[in-house]
Amino acid sequence: MSEFQVDVHQNEYLPRDASEVDAIVTVRRTGSAVAQRVPAAEVIIVDCSGSMDHPRAKITAAKRATAVAVDTLRDGVAFAVIAGTDSAELVYPRQLGMATADAASRAEAKEAVARLRADRGTAMGEWLLLARDVFATREAGLRHAILLTDGKNVHEGARKLERILGEVAGRFVCDCRGVGTDWEVAELRRIADALLGSVDIVAEPEGLEADFRAMAETAMGKEVADVALRLWTPEGATVKFVKQVEPSLLDLTGRRVESGPRTGDYPTGAWGAESRDYHVSLRVPPAGVGDRMLAARVSLVAGDTVLGKGKVLATWTDDTALSARISREVAHYTGQAELASAIEEGLAAQRQGREETATAKLGRAVALAHSSGHEDTAKLLANVVEVLDPARGTVRLRRQVSAVDAMTLETRSQVTKRVQRGED
Repeated sequence: MSEFQVDVHQNEYLPRDASEVDAIVTVRRTGSAVAQRVPAAEVIIVDCSGSMDHPRAKITAAKRATAVAVDTLRDGVAFAVIAGTDSAELVYPRQLGMATADAASRAEAKEAVARLRADRGTAMGEWLLLARDVFATREAGLRHAILLTDGKNVHEGARKLERILGEVAGRFVCDCRGVGTDWEVAELRRIADALLGSVDIVAEPEGLEADFRAMAETAMGKEVADVALRLWTPEGATVKFVKQVEPSLLDLTGRRVESGPRTGDYPTGAWGAESRDYHVSLRVPPAGVGDRMLAARVSLVAGDTVLGKGKVLATWTDDTALSARISREVAHYTGQAELASAIEEGLAAQRQGREETATAKLGRAVALAHSSGHEDTAKLLANVVEVLDPARGTVRLRRQVSAVDAMTLETRSQVTKRVQRGED
């Protein structure tokens, strides 16, 4: 039986007539009391467009990385490899379907991958549609894909990609990687967010093997599939938003699926032994001093199975010492969201030559990273700006910024730092 724990962190006290309630919901899974292997399926999608041959090190490294990922799959996992150009081709197995991982199938797959050649264009939506069809040939609770590209989605319009993402969302989880610096962060993030996956940059081709191995190992560590955060709200209350805020930012608000009276489910994907934080924001009918209400019931569910429960409360008071206190967790993650926004807006302004705005936004990002102890982001920011006073956010734009440094900062801007608990 899976072991999940749901904890709600909030300041439940509101001033008279206040109507907004915020809480951070922490979900922890420590593993299984009884080990159970859920049927799993893996699809590896490799960009084989012409640009992957310039330099040839990219396609060479991609083939080696794919072979490493195939070797990382545990016996019995269903898998397939897709070559992506301006169409999609199933490389292994050759007919629509999936192979079962064992010594023989791994060897066959690696032979097929070794023959890949780079040519033609890029249409990522077609790659995802074929992945959906491949996954559909097997009944597997855990469905994970790796998508690698080095370029932009030039042979497919943005509207078509959005339509396709709507069709494949919920069918599988997809982690996206961009190799080099000729791809678009926003484009890959759109795909990763829709498919509840991650996005990151692999600056040099030689880094692909370690990255593919890590993604495959993480996928093999998942044990509970299709988990959702379920919210029930009382009459008159509404959900303002639901966002994953740790380990990365992901807005789930628009992904709600109605699951009962005043009840909706927000997808969280598959789980291994891990912890995640979610920011739940609600609007409730304002009330008077002394009134108390259950603002929401929070449940973690997998199908009809309830894995954990929590409550979001609201109590109205005229004691300002109580109502003015800001929940440490809510304040921290609100700051993390502001940090990500400041980075993205600052980099956009820098690209457009709006130096004053870029300096202000990136300076604010430096101050937020400093105050929250987000050392990783602080280091990435220091590659883009000269930090004069981190506490005040006083910075000077660097005149020469490499594409790798700028894209790494943008790609990882959504990665958050966990709140430090146990302090007053």
